[in-house]
Order: sequence, then C-alpha cells, then structure tokens
Amino acid sequence: MISILAKMKKFDTAWALIDEMRGGKDRPCLLTPQTLLIMIRRYCAVHNVGKAINTFYAHRRYNFDVGIEEFQGLLSALCRYKNVRDAEHLLFCNKSVFPLNTKSLNIILNGWCNVIVSPRQGERIWKEMSKRGIAHDVVSYACLISCYSKSRNLNMVLKLFNRMKELEIAPDRKVYNAVIHALAKGRLVKEAVNLMRMMDDKGIAPNAVTYNSLIMPLCKARNVDGAKKVFDEMLQQRLHPTIRTYNAFLRILRTGEEVFELLTKMKEMGCHPTYDTYIMLIRKFCRWRQLDNVFELWNAMTENGLSPDRSSYIVLIHGLFLNGKLEEAYRYYLEMKNKLFLPEPKIDEMLQAWVSGKQVTAISTVENQPHFNHLDQASSGKLNRESDFLRQPESRTVVRERGYSFWEH
Repeated sequence: MISILAKMKKFDTAWALIDEMRGGKDRPCLLTPQTLLIMIRRYCAVHNVGKAINTFYAHRRYNFDVGIEEFQGLLSALCRYKNVRDAEHLLFCNKSVFPLNTKSLNIILNGWCNVIVSPRQGERIWKEMSKRGIAHDVVSYACLISCYSKSRNLNMVLKLFNRMKELEIAPDRKVYNAVIHALAKGRLVKEAVNLMRMMDDKGIAPNAVTYNSLIMPLCKARNVDGAKKVFDEMLQQRLHPTIRTYNAFLRILRTGEEVFELLTKMKEMGCHPTYDTYIMLIRKFCRWRQLDNVFELWNAMTENGLSPDRSSYIVLIHGLFLNGKLEEAYRYYLEMKNKLFLPEPKIDEMLQAWVSGKQVTAISTVENQPHFNHLDQASSGKLNRESDFLRQPESRTVVRERGYSFWEH
C-alpha cells in the first residue's frame, strides 16, 4: 500500500499510513526499515533528493538503527534513478560517519557505468578508489567492463578482462556476459561463442542474459541465421527466452505477417509483450503506413492488461500525425489529456497549430460565404440587364450633321 501511494505521488497519505503502522498501546508496530526504504526509492524516482535524505534520517525518529547498510541502501536508490552525482557527494561528505569501502564506491561506480553509462566518470571513480587504497573486486571490474561494452570500446573490455586474469580475480557471470556482448557487437561471433563455452567449462552456466548478449548484437547486425542458431541452442538448454530476446527479433522483421506470427509464438511460450514491445511495433507499423495493424496492436495492448501510458500515446499520436490522420491524432491527444498525461511539447505545438488553422479556415469560410453570394447576385443582375438591353428595340434616333452621326439626346 505504501509503495502504491508513493508511486501515485500521494506522499502525505503514505506518511499518514506510516504513522498508523507505528502502532500503540493495543496495536503492534508494523513499521520496518524496509518501509522507509520504499519511501526513499519513490522520492529518488521523482528526483526529490532532499526528501529522500530526510527520510533516511527518519530512521532515528522511528527508533531504527542507522548503519552502513541503510546508508548504502540510500546510495543505491539515488543511483538507480540517475541521481548519481548527488549520491557521490553524499558519500564523500559522510566519510567520517560512514567510512569508505569497496561496496559503497562500487555503488557509485555502477551508477556512472551502468545507469549513466559514462566511461569518463567511471574511470574517475576507478582512479579515486586506487588513490584511496580501496581494492577493486569482481563487482568493480564488472561495472567498468559493462560500461566499456555498452560504449563499444572492445579494446578496454579485453584489457580489463586480461588484467583480471593476471590478478587472479575470477570473473563472474556478469563479467562474462559483458565481454561476450562486446565481442558479438564487434562481430567477433566465434570468439564470443568460444568464451561462452569456456565459462560453461569453468562451472558458470550461461543464462538467458548470456544468450541475449549474443542474440541482440547478431540481430542488430542483420545476421538472422546466426541469431536463430543461438536461439535454438538456448531452447535446447531449456532456458526460457525473455522479452528482450523476442524484441531483438521483432526489430528486424520486415512484414506485418511475420510480426504477428512471432507475437503468437511468444504467447504460446508464456512470454507476453511489454510497453516497450508495443511502442516499438506501433512505431514500426506507422513507418510502414500500416495503420490497421497499428490499431490492432493498440487494442491488443488493452486486452493484455496494459493500459496505454504516456509514451504509448505519444508514439501513436506522432505516427498518426505523420501519416496525415490529423482527426484521429487529435482524438487520441484529447484522450491522453483526459487521462492527465503530460503531452510532449512538440506534438502539443503541432496539434494546437493544426486546430488553430482549422478554426481560422472555418471562420474565413463563414465570413466569405455571403460576400460570394452578393457577387454572384450582382454579376447575374448585370448579365440580365445586358441581355434585356440587347432584346430591347432601339429607342434613340441618330442625327446626321456635317458628315457625322450623333445620338439624339
């Protein structure tokens, strides 16, 4: 209940419920440190760092111990929602109360490497650990290797991986997955497969993430046969493909029939599309100008229990607008606003301009309509008079004088 209220940004109601959970003379106390951690995470999610820190210090108000684990929970929550700079500042400002150690700095390192994906900042924290005499463990290497893997720096990935061997730090599954992913993105598929075999020989069984680390780069490189081969091996190992596995294949499909066929197979395998899946496919079908398939997916989203969110509406409205379906785009725009979703400024500007232009055109048409009728009546009256004049007999006489002809007045 606390989590639901906080997600809806009903923080005051959530705090009122927390006060009730404290219990009393006749009621047991239901409040735990985990309850406060939920509030900390929700404040971090909306980037209200001050409230998150105040909630951390509320441990003492509720008679909970405040130790290094609770502090690391705060740091993790801050980094998870991209408040990494605030977390780093908090860590070094409180080093006298909560001494620096490998785990605390790994939290910051992971924030820069895997949340922000900044190799430069990751290297800075890495050097800071060395400067302060704090040892790098397998988690530290996993963070930095993963960062270099995501930023396509294969040389640094292999350099760090070899350094681990030299220091006799045994790689874990996360390290292997990151290196395999980097090799596959570098189109060194054979080397990636060999490394997967080697990790299996060392007693670290490949999981779904390991196979995805191969499948996703292969799909991105349009190596469909190689990706299908890895996918078949994944099924032989009795590993269930994840939504990321299917999304990789859905991205490279070329026809609507192939897309819906794979969606059917997904459901048969017990894997259901997520918001990311629907948004990707709606964008794809809008680009293909297959609007019937767009609306079929839109209805399927609701049938599968996913109420369209803000991102779904933005993608649909933008796609309809680019396909010239302005009336439909405006209808979904109004539906989005009725659900209190904040429109994207660019789409809002485009649709408001279209509505304004439509209103101006309607007003101009109404104002000019009587004027056109008046002109038509005037011109028709003139033609009638001219035709009547031609039909009338000559009523004036001509006077000839001195060799010239004059109308008689």
